[in-house]
Amino acid sequence: MPPRSEEPRRDPTGSRRGSSRSTSGRGEPRAGEPGVGGISDARAYTPRGRTIREERAAVGRPSAGGAEQRRTPRSTRAGGDPFRPALQVLDGGRVGSTRAGRREGVPAGRSGVIRTVQARPARTPADDDDDAPPPPRRRPGPRAPRRPERPAARRKPRRPRKPPRLADPRRRLRLGTLLVLVLFATIGIRLVFLQAIDTPAYAGGGLADRLTGVDLPAPRGAIYDRTGAPLAHSVEARYVFADPTRVKDRPATARALSPLLGLPASELAGRMKPRALENGIASQFEYLARGVDISTAKKIMALELAGIGVHRDERREVPGGDLAANLLGFTSQDMVGLEGLEARYDDLLRGEYGRRVYEAGQGDLGAPIPGGYSRTTPAKPGSSLELTILRDLQFKAQQVLKDQTDKAQGSVGAVVVLDAPTGEVLAQTSHPTYNAAKHEESEPTDREDAASSFVVDPGSIHKAITFGAALQEGVVTPDTALPIANTIRKGDTVFRDTHPANGQKMSLAGMLAYSSNVGTIEIADKLGRDRLIDYQKRFGLGQRTEEGMPGEASGRLLPADQWSESSEGSVPIGHSVDATPLQMAAAYGAIANNGTYVQPHLIKAVINGKDGSRTPGKAPVTRSVLSPQNAAALRTLLQAVTTVDGATGLAAAVPGYQVAGKTGTGLRYVDGKQQPGEVGSFIGMAPADNPRFVVAVFVWSPEGGGGAVAAPAFREIMGFTLSRYRVPPSSAKPPKFEVFPR
Repeated sequence: MPPRSEEPRRDPTGSRRGSSRSTSGRGEPRAGEPGVGGISDARAYTPRGRTIREERAAVGRPSAGGAEQRRTPRSTRAGGDPFRPALQVLDGGRVGSTRAGRREGVPAGRSGVIRTVQARPARTPADDDDDAPPPPRRRPGPRAPRRPERPAARRKPRRPRKPPRLADPRRRLRLGTLLVLVLFATIGIRLVFLQAIDTPAYAGGGLADRLTGVDLPAPRGAIYDRTGAPLAHSVEARYVFADPTRVKDRPATARALSPLLGLPASELAGRMKPRALENGIASQFEYLARGVDISTAKKIMALELAGIGVHRDERREVPGGDLAANLLGFTSQDMVGLEGLEARYDDLLRGEYGRRVYEAGQGDLGAPIPGGYSRTTPAKPGSSLELTILRDLQFKAQQVLKDQTDKAQGSVGAVVVLDAPTGEVLAQTSHPTYNAAKHEESEPTDREDAASSFVVDPGSIHKAITFGAALQEGVVTPDTALPIANTIRKGDTVFRDTHPANGQKMSLAGMLAYSSNVGTIEIADKLGRDRLIDYQKRFGLGQRTEEGMPGEASGRLLPADQWSESSEGSVPIGHSVDATPLQMAAAYGAIANNGTYVQPHLIKAVINGKDGSRTPGKAPVTRSVLSPQNAAALRTLLQAVTTVDGATGLAAAVPGYQVAGKTGTGLRYVDGKQQPGEVGSFIGMAPADNPRFVVAVFVWSPEGGGGAVAAPAFREIMGFTLSRYRVPPSSAKPPKFEVFPR
């Protein structure tokens, strides 16, 4: 059987090999072929990967011997073929050639595998793909089971994969350069924005760190009397403060400051004690003293105490001490009005602080920077008040009231002096009083303005209102005389007179001179309750006068539907009526001003703190209460009180002047409860024929006796007022009155 041809195999280097092997004998080297030792010519390869025999067959040269050489493999013992393993061509761990169906020429007992290398048929140059690269060499693996031989098929060699392209360094360089340029462009654009566009914002942010602000205090407005004399004003001072975080030796610092500030060292040391604020931050500012004199502040600064400083401050001064203190009131250390006119007109008196903001250095260079930012908002000084009060008269009224009330133990007194035609309050005093410059040393009751807050039953001084209403309504005339009994009953109350008439006819002048309760009640019966209440309101009772004092009481009138049978007797004579001394003084002012009520007021003008311009105070409210004829008739009847023998008001007569007025004895109520004792009062006007002034004096004493001091106090105050204003004495003598006409 001719030998089976095999498909050309590739050696591990990728070259095709096509040597022929026989099953017997060894091939010898051909003549002219290179050989070494006994190396078979099958091992000889051309540079193109073929054996010499294949190369010759390809070019048409016969091989030596003309027939296929067969080679029997031998063992690797000495003398054997050392290149025998190289002739075994493996494919994926399998033998690359078919085995001979049988062994030929193998001696019995010889072991081994005989492979036959078939002669490769001649190939044309076109069959070789010399350009194809050798396939990768495979490592031998386990042998696979034999598969049936397939006829060799010519396959087109696969092109090897192209190796990956290597990175281009020039491309990386370009990319890096681009990124650097973008980065520098971004930085450049940002710098342009910072230098050109965002400059104001950043400059403003830095400016805030360099700015220092200083408050420019606005002086509080002063309070003057009607002549321009200061009653209360502000002066420049200093306040002393401590920074507890910087005070090194608290006890020593307190001992050094104590004699200068007039405060105990223990108190100062307590104020310098470190403490935390509500937000947890340590306090760096504590007041030690306010309103310190400038000279004292300089001495403190000379001590150079760590953590102690001074700053500009303001101090309220009251030159008169207790002069008009109950009217003026006082302020806090922060210049805020707390009582009196200081509180009532605080918004007007208090100025608006200014502020200076400037650019300054830090630390030791904390001075303003020349040419730096600076802005000043000027302070607006507070406006001042010019009162209607006359300082000299105020002082005299206070002095007289004190002297008289000292005679009644534990008494409370009030004096009001009115300019009758204008309603201006020339003096308004209270007792007890206090020093407004040292208000902390006083009691709250000492600081009350009794004239506007002292609520009393006016008593017999109310009878002038009843008589005036009766004259105006035509119920009586100045010449009316009525029989007057000693008593009169109203409901369950019996009313008596202190000067019994025993049923005789008594004139209206006599009723006022002796303060007849019975006669007044009989006239009120003719008038009626409704008309009497109407005239009470016209005279200003039951409502505030709004003169300007805070806390003014309004008083109270008993409505007609609440009258009892006894009220028919008590109301006309001034009981069951609540009024203040100021209200009653204004009511008598209407009688003095020809029947025209003029609202009492304290503010004469407002002085602008910036330019000093004066604005007149609010015009007072006026209304007609009595006709001039009836008002004049009533004034004449009231003169009987100070002229008739045995009259109740003889102690109020002022030598050289005609005086019209009325005494009264009333009760005091506090929170609706009647107080012990009585309230003595006298209200009068002079000169009676043409009144200029009205003076009202009220004195309450828990032991009684107020009436005994009210009339003398009136005489002294009215006499001084007439003299102060140089009012000439009355040329005419007082009229003669007949108490019991026939």
